Amino acid sequence: MADEPVPVAADPNDPSVKVRTFPSGPGVYLMKDAGGNVIYVGKAKSLRSRAGSYFSKEAASDPRIRDWIGFIRDIDFIETADPIAAMFTEARMIKDLRPKFNKDLKDDKTFPYLQIRTREEFPRVEITRKPKQKGVRLYGPFTNTRQLRMAMDVLQRLFQFRTCKLDIKSSETKWKWFRPCLLHSIRRCTAPCNFRVTRDEYRMQVKKLVFILEGKKDKLIRRMEREMVVASEALNFEKAKRIRDEVGALRNLDLRGDAKTDLQPEVFPIDPKKGLHGLRKVLGLAKTPRTIEGMDIAHIQGQDTVASLVTFLDGLPFKPGYRRFKIKSVEGVDDFASMREVVTRRFRRLNEEDEVFPDILLIDGGKGQLNAAVDAFKSLGIEPPCLISLAKQEEEIFRPGESESIKLSRHSAALRLLQYVRDESHRFAQHYHHMLRRKRMTGE
Repeated sequence: MADEPVPVAADPNDPSVKVRTFPSGPGVYLMKDAGGNVIYVGKAKSLRSRAGSYFSKEAASDPRIRDWIGFIRDIDFIETADPIAAMFTEARMIKDLRPKFNKDLKDDKTFPYLQIRTREEFPRVEITRKPKQKGVRLYGPFTNTRQLRMAMDVLQRLFQFRTCKLDIKSSETKWKWFRPCLLHSIRRCTAPCNFRVTRDEYRMQVKKLVFILEGKKDKLIRRMEREMVVASEALNFEKAKRIRDEVGALRNLDLRGDAKTDLQPEVFPIDPKKGLHGLRKVLGLAKTPRTIEGMDIAHIQGQDTVASLVTFLDGLPFKPGYRRFKIKSVEGVDDFASMREVVTRRFRRLNEEDEVFPDILLIDGGKGQLNAAVDAFKSLGIEPPCLISLAKQEEEIFRPGESESIKLSRHSAALRLLQYVRDESHRFAQHYHHMLRRKRMTGE
């Protein structure tokens, strides 16, 4: 009787075997070549399931990965607390490692923010692309650095806050002999570096700035007018005149341009955390949302129709989550059909790859666009996330199956956050549309 064949033990270092030992929770997986170089980074809701799918029979014919899957010689993972943390970790590692086969997320550009360092004795105001997590008031992010700097210039002329990096402390006498910079000479800074303004006076300057940034200009003007009267009654006419001039400048602040095209200080987004908590209350969500995706359609008379997808995490734009789509199934002008197509394509893929759905999907438009999105989910047989649309004219929020819209105060943090998502999806769609149109017309 012939000896039975002895089964060969699987190589534990084989990535297709190794992946079976991965945890079933969320995280990031890293694929390496024979030289140990990371060639691909991905995120997963379930590490074992998602990373293991690369070694299935279907993967060999998948056009997205078939050309490079054969280079994999090892695979590792990093566990994260939740899928959202996995998204951040993936984005950071791709920027740092720049894996050969990751097409997205490699650019180093981030959005600018306006940041006030509130924990400093004399808080500085600055524009930054790397905002701090603690000890600051953060406004933004913004998509146009030039317009942000122009707005910053107007505000500094009015409130004379400092933008320098000096570490000024009132307990250190050395600042009494410090020479203020040119900004003080041209009345752009009150020179706390030379104690020409007290700590309380300077912090009041910054407080006025915060009032403007958070849309409370009228309230600030009323307060300043009361201060002007008090100064005048005390015969402090110089102070009264200065306050009068500041009030006049504030009143004219919204006459600088068109709110739809010019970035104006009084429409800066406010603290996104307030917006997220407001959305939880307004939309009746079980928990505070963390992820919002916004969609919009762009075309000119039905030509070069495209769609955009923007992603916001914790109330801030998450550029690695941005996507753009060429509309394939629609001819001519049909925004509803175009929206139906892009929602179908987006969520079919998320569902097939067992990816995390956003907490809120925001559609740019009214009931028609919203119903198109509802139809897409019905055709897929998928339960949608919290689905809403935001109509531009009256800024009404529509929800599926509800005839009455939700109308919020224009100062509502929840509405401002939704407006920012909507406007960013519109900007991104228009940018892609114009890029394709230019290529078609120039033959590039």
